[in-house]
Amino acid sequence: MRKQKPMFLFRKKRSEEKALSLSALTWKRFKKEKMGMISLIFLGLVLLMAILGYLITPDKTPFCNDQHLEIALQSPGFSVYFLDTPKEPPVKEVGFFHKMLFGQPVRYNSVPVLDNDIILELRTVGVENFQPLRKKTFWLGTDRYGRDVLSQLMLGARISLAVGFIAVFIALLIGIFVGATAGYYGGKVDAALTWLINVVWSIPTLLLVIAISFALGKGFWQIFIAIGLTMWVDIARVVRGQTLALKQQDFVEAGKALGFSNFRIIFKHILPNILGTLVVLSAANFSSAILMEAGLSFLGMGVQPPIPSWGMMMKENYAYIVLDKAYLAIAPGIAIMLLVLAFMLIGSALRNAMDVKR
Repeated sequence: MRKQKPMFLFRKKRSEEKALSLSALTWKRFKKEKMGMISLIFLGLVLLMAILGYLITPDKTPFCNDQHLEIALQSPGFSVYFLDTPKEPPVKEVGFFHKMLFGQPVRYNSVPVLDNDIILELRTVGVENFQPLRKKTFWLGTDRYGRDVLSQLMLGARISLAVGFIAVFIALLIGIFVGATAGYYGGKVDAALTWLINVVWSIPTLLLVIAISFALGKGFWQIFIAIGLTMWVDIARVVRGQTLALKQQDFVEAGKALGFSNFRIIFKHILPNILGTLVVLSAANFSSAILMEAGLSFLGMGVQPPIPSWGMMMKENYAYIVLDKAYLAIAPGIAIMLLVLAFMLIGSALRNAMDVKR
């Protein structure tokens, strides 16, 4: 039979947990979730890669769009020498932060040298002393335009994370306002806002996003706004239900008796009590936003070229799945899968860490 721990150990554990703040207790429990911690570390690395951007990508040109049709569709690990000649007029080197955010414009006219005999001849006549031959390795190969696939993949993480943050932020603003207002005031206000929520809820999400995209137009910021304007319904429903339950509690009645404004009661007393639910829901919405952006980019209604996007990479290379270049479409698909899985596992770990019954 399994030995039971003495009762004083349970009491000691409970007393230690009571001494911690809610956030510290949540973090302590979250660290015990192995898959959640692994996902958080992975997400942190992807976020760091997205922030550093062009500083760490092999192709540092804007949008990683340095094209060389002579070396198109090369396999992973392909290496080639480039002969660089300065542009006229010279292109100035940009500053650190400008380079990190927007890349470095091409400063040289680069020509790939594919013939080994030409390389030997150039070295013999001493061309490398004037302008060295530059060797570059394409670790994930090149696409049909001769661009570096690894650079496109790394910079595409910036789009996926950006759409998650911006879309979820917009959805939280609208969802919290509508849900809290409907749940707190009740009556006709609740009836009208609930009707609005149900109408938006009844429209298929993808169709609504496509309709908003057509109205706003195709583009970088338009797709973020379109996704955010369709994700607030889930948040509004949850916030409304939680507010209906919490507004009957004694601390809300005490706030009204003390003369606190409705705004203060909602945002200072009710919303902090449903913060944990909102965090878990936001993690799930992050995954939905990333998948939705990838789907719209695949359909040609998301971010537009030359901005690198994982969905756009799948669209441009899906025909190679049945050929010997399937990795061109599989690599961004795996990146989307891992990022979405990380958010889902983090959300599950947060739900377990915030469970007061554990």
